[in-house]
Amino acid sequence: MNTSVQKNRDAIGSEYKWNIEKMYPDESKWDTDLDDCLNAAEDFSKYRGHLADSAAAFLEALECYLSISRKFEHAFVYARMRHDEDNSNARYTEMNNRALSAGAKISAACSFFRPELLSADESLIRFYIKDNAALLPYQHLIDTIFREKAHVLSSEEENILAILEEELSAPSEAYTVLNNVDMDFGTCRDSKGEGTPITHANFINLMESEDRAVRKAAFTGVYEAYRKLNHTISVLYNYSVKNDVIAARIRRYGSALESALQAENIPVSVYTNLIGAVREFLPSMHRYVSIRRRVLGLGELKMYDVYCPLVRPANLTFTYDEAVDLACRALAPLGEDYVRVFRKGVTEDRWVDRLESTGKTSGAYSFGSYDSDPYILMNFTGTLKDVFTLVHEGGHSMHAWYTRREQPFVYGSHSIFTAEVASTVNETLLIRYLLENAETEEMKIYLINFYLDEFKSTLFRQTMFAEFEKAAHDVVEGGGSLTAEWLNREYGNLNAAYFGPDMDPDDLIQYEWSRIPHFYRDFYVYQYATGYSAANALAEAIFTGGAEARDAYRKFLTLGDSEDPIDLLKIAGVDMSTPEPVRAALRIFDGLVDQLDHLV
Repeated sequence: MNTSVQKNRDAIGSEYKWNIEKMYPDESKWDTDLDDCLNAAEDFSKYRGHLADSAAAFLEALECYLSISRKFEHAFVYARMRHDEDNSNARYTEMNNRALSAGAKISAACSFFRPELLSADESLIRFYIKDNAALLPYQHLIDTIFREKAHVLSSEEENILAILEEELSAPSEAYTVLNNVDMDFGTCRDSKGEGTPITHANFINLMESEDRAVRKAAFTGVYEAYRKLNHTISVLYNYSVKNDVIAARIRRYGSALESALQAENIPVSVYTNLIGAVREFLPSMHRYVSIRRRVLGLGELKMYDVYCPLVRPANLTFTYDEAVDLACRALAPLGEDYVRVFRKGVTEDRWVDRLESTGKTSGAYSFGSYDSDPYILMNFTGTLKDVFTLVHEGGHSMHAWYTRREQPFVYGSHSIFTAEVASTVNETLLIRYLLENAETEEMKIYLINFYLDEFKSTLFRQTMFAEFEKAAHDVVEGGGSLTAEWLNREYGNLNAAYFGPDMDPDDLIQYEWSRIPHFYRDFYVYQYATGYSAANALAEAIFTGGAEARDAYRKFLTLGDSEDPIDLLKIAGVDMSTPEPVRAALRIFDGLVDQLDHLV
């Protein structure tokens, strides 16, 4: 076992850290930018009551609004990423809090913009777009705003909500600090008595250990910690959901789910179709669980046995450079220039912050501003899963890199719905490359098992999360509150339904909901599952359709937010308005279960 302890950040060499200093070589410029944004937002009030005076006035106000947003985004992203480097660093905690506070003030100062635009004569605004060519690039933005007309409040009401924005983020902020700084999972000891501190970063590695005592100790250490804070975390999540529900009602949506999906024009049926399709294929998941129990030779399969590989080929650890080389070979179907930019970004340009350190935010993400590199936060420990994480987050970063070179700031970001496609196409290309190049039957079994576990984690598990999240919001929308007892019972029942009769029930798994930080972003997790489904369809097309399919996908990478997500994916080559892509992905899972059953 690895007995190393986390290092302090200042003990880690710069070559292992992201080059975030590139954003603000002189941090005093950060203060200047934040002050400039606050002053510009205050001055923005001069447009109040005059947005629709003329095409020129409307264009000037719109460009001023976007200029403030662009500069503030850059400052906020820097502060947030610095804070994520070490949540206990007082300086960057203070900077992050200042940025959050400034964001609330800027939102409040500019909050009249949308209500006033929507109170204007829509036909007049449409005339301005036709009359002034400089407004034409903003057509999709304006269409999106007018689509929300029924849900935008008066200028005064929008101002009140903007003022409250910082306070409404309290449950999420409190949970983040509790989860990343205050929680202690203890030490995991193996059958020889050797110990390793349990952390967010090494938890899955410990759960994959060949030593069942290690798996059990890690599982128990983590979920006992969450059990002890069960009531506190329940209160935080209850108020987070209440915030979602109240905001949706204030804006006159039928539900919090409808509110969350409306901004990207995603039909509610996409969410419910996902749950329905996955429920159809639960027997395939139960069959996989049964095979796992049989192959591992266990009378009782426990939740701490679901990550353990069925076989363990030798030489499955990687240096970072080896991981990059493997990733580049796997991503070759996307084109030489894609691979060249990816390689340079994750090595020479230092996009990646890759070592665990004290206080560092757990998990992995790709983040950055329109004017920065597309940075990646992760903890690379040399496993194959780490290679997949690098490829996954690299997909997000490359999506950002292509978009920001082709789209103006107004369309320079991505909906989560489309972003998860870009990351998961990369993962799918990697697993296909590995399967095609497997040299032994043992390696093929390992990789099929690995692929099945990716389905389990991304399609089945995230859909289970989505079902849990919908049930929680339904309770609050029905006038109830989320108690620890209800949350634990609902999650435990869903876990039993998804894993099936061959999974032995375990009291501690009912607390797993409380370690999922994504629940503090309402109706976010389902997009991992839809993205995974779309990605499998697109990867199949890239393999079988050649240059035409690749070029359609590459076109999609450049489009950012310039169209609605469903329409963007149609350009890429997949129609997510139907359940067919989800069912197609689940049929791949079913076929892999057949292959595994035959091989073992």
